[in-house]
Amino acid sequence: MGSCCSIAAKENAAEGAGVEKKGFAAWLERLCEHLEKWPYLAVSAACLAASFALDRHGCRHGPSTLGWLDPACIAVFICGLPILREAVEALFVHKKIRTALLISCAMVSCLAIGQMFAAGEVAFLMALGETLELATLKRARKGLAKLTSLVPATARYVVTCPKCRAKGIFFKDVPLAEICVGDGVQVRPGETIPVDGTILEGETSVDQSVMTGESLPVDKAPGDEVCSGSVNQFGTIVVKVTKVDADSSLQKLIRLVKEAQSRKAPIQRIADKWAARLVPAALALAVATFLGAWALGGNFTDALVRGVTVMVVFCPCSLALATPTAIMASIGQAAKYGVIVKSGEALERMGRVTVACLDKTGTLTEGRLAVDEVAPLASDTDPARILRLAAAVESSSEHPLAKAIVAKAAESSAAVAPADAFSMKPGRGVTGKVEGASVVCGTAQWLKDNGVAIPPDAEHAAEKRRADGRAVVFVAADGKAIGLIALSDVVRKEAKDALAELESAGVRPCLMTGDHAQTANRVAQELGITEVRAGLMPSEKADAVAAIQSGGADACMVGDGVNDAVALKTASVGIAMGGAGSDIAVEAADISLVGDDLTLLAYLKRLSVACVRTIHFNITLSMTINAVAIICSMLGVLTPVTGALVHNCGSVLVVTNAALLYDRRFRRKPVK
Repeated sequence: MGSCCSIAAKENAAEGAGVEKKGFAAWLERLCEHLEKWPYLAVSAACLAASFALDRHGCRHGPSTLGWLDPACIAVFICGLPILREAVEALFVHKKIRTALLISCAMVSCLAIGQMFAAGEVAFLMALGETLELATLKRARKGLAKLTSLVPATARYVVTCPKCRAKGIFFKDVPLAEICVGDGVQVRPGETIPVDGTILEGETSVDQSVMTGESLPVDKAPGDEVCSGSVNQFGTIVVKVTKVDADSSLQKLIRLVKEAQSRKAPIQRIADKWAARLVPAALALAVATFLGAWALGGNFTDALVRGVTVMVVFCPCSLALATPTAIMASIGQAAKYGVIVKSGEALERMGRVTVACLDKTGTLTEGRLAVDEVAPLASDTDPARILRLAAAVESSSEHPLAKAIVAKAAESSAAVAPADAFSMKPGRGVTGKVEGASVVCGTAQWLKDNGVAIPPDAEHAAEKRRADGRAVVFVAADGKAIGLIALSDVVRKEAKDALAELESAGVRPCLMTGDHAQTANRVAQELGITEVRAGLMPSEKADAVAAIQSGGADACMVGDGVNDAVALKTASVGIAMGGAGSDIAVEAADISLVGDDLTLLAYLKRLSVACVRTIHFNITLSMTINAVAIICSMLGVLTPVTGALVHNCGSVLVVTNAALLYDRRFRRKPVK
């Protein structure tokens, strides 16, 4: 739905891609694009107002008639020229009939019988509809470019040439396109891994949330696989290249986003959909009215005026305004609550959504780790001492687990003494001296490597917590395991209430995550979600969303990470967590929640349903008014000017009804 000319222009541009316009055609196209800007629309409105004022003072009658000096001429030129060009191009170049042709016929007919104001008014109303709609469609999508920018332009190639190595040249920065399968690539701490491969040397932890969405860094050692786009956190590693260029994981993700975006169906526009029927019907009815009035009344001028009036009131201006005005009002209301809706199409589709696919990390959870348990391994051990010793030695580490432990100690106001003789092994743990004690923190294997025995019941306790999806850090002092610290991702406070409200709005939640099944099940159980799909790669998330939709349901995808981009594009509606989410996820999505408030999901559903109902009502109202006006025009009750005014009243009613959406309340809870 929406205005005919702007959408037709897009379709024609797509059809004529690769055909370069030259000479007058190119100049005319540039001129029309210039005239479609807001300032010129404002000038047209001012000229119509001036024309109406002059008419009220009798400047059109008798010897003082204005003719082509009428200010409405300017509105006809500014607003009518783009419509006329579109009609001619569609008819003669693309062999298609659009509503632009009907509008053009009405304008030309009004000009032919001297009804300048009526011609300008029709052109202005159509141009207004186009401008309103284009305002919701011109948001450029830069997400794909940002996704592409994650791929480094160069890689640090491991030199194998004996002569170069003899000269002390062991590494060389080369363009990524020159890297081949089997080459070695060095990646330093903090750098993005440029290729898919297997680690040959070094140990580290890798943030691969770009691909999997996992909240925890994954420990990597020689023989483990790494993927492009993930970030090396700590140690320097050498990677043997297994996939490059188009075959790499990140390039596949980019390709999937492109394919998913291209599968988006265009909005079905009622005015253009019925253009092939409306235009011939209007012209036929206008001619029939003219011939009938001439035959019955014998007055050629009166018959011609009636025929022209039919064309004027037949123009679907209010029909064209029905959709964009309702959508703009709804988008404006959503913006008040921190919801950015990128297109009217997304808002319409949201009303049909029955399944909400939700990512875990950063969406249902805050995407940060927190200590949720400090468990002593002996009855005489104080939990506060375990936390204090662990925080002291972890304070020198940049690992996310270490930061969470230090933050917990700070919250509990535990006095943390600085650690001496600190050392760290990436992916394993840390050691140091605190308060005269030798402290070891990390994995069970790290403690064993440092001569600390782990009791069987401690191993069992740790395994039980891992089964719940939590990370476990062992703590030992002076060669004895004294406790363990369990950490997990923090579930958003409003998540449970938000999901309950969403279900009451008729939308079923489904948890989709790249994280482990244990972690996903723990979060799902806490939030009351019964449908869980875990361990999904980006393409698998998109496939899962597509499978739900192929079953007849409309699904929205709610996510925050780069790994959600494909699923966001695949879903009927993609919703990004704008505050915590990556720029790529925000750009890939149709809707963005700036404040990361999950309670806005149910609000969006109710707003969308109300918007669609308003559009349907407005379309019915506009068609009813047009039908009555056509009958009155055929009977001679209306003239082109009065017909345009009646037609304008219908547009005003449609716009006013749509504007009421802006102030209606769709939130059940106050904004916090």
